[in-house]
Amino acid sequence: MSTETDPRGSAADPPITGRQLAHLLHARRTVLPKRLGAPGPERAELDQILGAAAAAPDHGGLVPWRFVIVPPRERERLAEVFAQSLQEHDAAATPDERGRARDKAFQAPVLMLAIVRLGPGAGEVPDIERILSAGCAIQNMLLTATVLGYESALTSGRTMESAGLRSLFDLDEHEKPLCFISLGTMLAYKAGPERPVVERYVSELGHAP
Repeated sequence: MSTETDPRGSAADPPITGRQLAHLLHARRTVLPKRLGAPGPERAELDQILGAAAAAPDHGGLVPWRFVIVPPRERERLAEVFAQSLQEHDAAATPDERGRARDKAFQAPVLMLAIVRLGPGAGEVPDIERILSAGCAIQNMLLTATVLGYESALTSGRTMESAGLRSLFDLDEHEKPLCFISLGTMLAYKAGPERPVVERYVSELGHAP
């Protein structure tokens, strides 16, 4: 007789209900990194968050995404990349503006870069499917963070295309940085934007939206 258990739960650990799932989905929100502070996820919790990425749809089992955590000891190097990127795009940037760019590297207890691998090596799996898989992996992580009581944010910007960032994270020619993921505890509450109603983004084939 099989000893496997349903990963969705057991009698001792019942699966969540549809109502609970709906609440979870709607509870997730973006809290900007400047409003994220300690405590952040501990190592075991972070392992849970990262492990959730593995449940993402992944055509061909490519695992076309990876995540690089930026520990405190490396934040200064990232800060230099942010400041240099600003200088490259705006030669007139003031010292205060460069300082604010640097500060972004020190926000949020947990900071990581999401990377997707594009290009050759997959045959029938196009780039768009790999990007979608990465997006699903990221959303799984954000939802898990929400379950554990943490807030999160995704941030990007022109630094994503900078040579300094590619060098710092040792990206090869087939890899593309997608966004930074920040995790932590909300320091100050601020109401988020209103959710769009379903009718705004759903229509039926054959009927005008």
